[in-house]
Amino acid sequence: MSIVRAERRRLFKRRFTKYMILVGIVILAAIAAGVFFTNSKPGPETLAAAQAQADRQYEDSIGYWNSRGKAECEASMKANPDTSKMPVEEVCRGPRKEDFQAEWYMPSSFDFKDEFPAMITVWAAIMGLITFVIGASFVGAEWNSGGMMNLLLWRPKRSVVLSAKLGSLIGGAVVWSLAIGAVWTAALWFVATVRGTTTGMTSGTWQSFGLMGLRGLGLALTLGIIGFTLATLGRHTAMALGVAAAVIVVFQFGVGIVLNLAGVRWVEAYLLPTHMIAWMDKEYIIEDYQSCNFSSGECKPETLTLTWVNTGTVMAIIIAVLVGLSYWNMSRRDVA
Repeated sequence: MSIVRAERRRLFKRRFTKYMILVGIVILAAIAAGVFFTNSKPGPETLAAAQAQADRQYEDSIGYWNSRGKAECEASMKANPDTSKMPVEEVCRGPRKEDFQAEWYMPSSFDFKDEFPAMITVWAAIMGLITFVIGASFVGAEWNSGGMMNLLLWRPKRSVVLSAKLGSLIGGAVVWSLAIGAVWTAALWFVATVRGTTTGMTSGTWQSFGLMGLRGLGLALTLGIIGFTLATLGRHTAMALGVAAAVIVVFQFGVGIVLNLAGVRWVEAYLLPTHMIAWMDKEYIIEDYQSCNFSSGECKPETLTLTWVNTGTVMAIIIAVLVGLSYWNMSRRDVA
């Protein structure tokens, strides 16, 4: 039997792999169920009730405005004439009918076109989490149990063994991520059909969703490779989990606090969630409110735009460094 086939079978036969995939499916199923039960499909009766509520709110606002609101607004403007450059009649114009739209009083409804991108990010995050843990356990458990030593007696070429394991992880992650992603898409399409709307979907929209899904798959694979390589370097699953915890607790919170105290600009650019959002949404705009001069009135802060290309470059560098170190470490250290 080829080593690649053996590693692929070992990956999918492991109970831990099955349990982690099941955990991911359960989490996504719970989210889909929550979306289903918290949304409803609007009908004529719902629209009529929303319009009636909007009319009531408008009438209540008009009543308050005529009785007290207008007088209070005009008195405030006269007492503080420098607070606004607009004329009194424009500021104190009172509520208008168009300010009370019926759709603002409609119950929540799942719009597939508008809300599915966020659901793709949810899927990518969960796939990334389970792939990270599976990848770390896949190689770390074998180092810990002595299985790696036995395997290297059968196939003493260490780089071939490590490549087979890493390739099996990547291939397996692609399979379970795409399979779960297809079911996830179908489930949310069903929710939108019975509890919302699927209008506005075009071939271009589907293409955009597909590209976003590919970026999500890339994120999941990146996290899986990171977990795998960290466990390879430490020769234990706990190595990957410990580094992940340290990055979250020390780097994310600690560095964020230190940079804020030091008055460093673009603090968000140093935080991992920012880069993940930029990767999934193609860009993320960071605003520097420290550049504002509020004494002049209107504030237009300076901005810094992170793109998916920036984040992709960082991800590629991290993967290249960790994979290179893993192969170097595998080739130089004794097995025992």
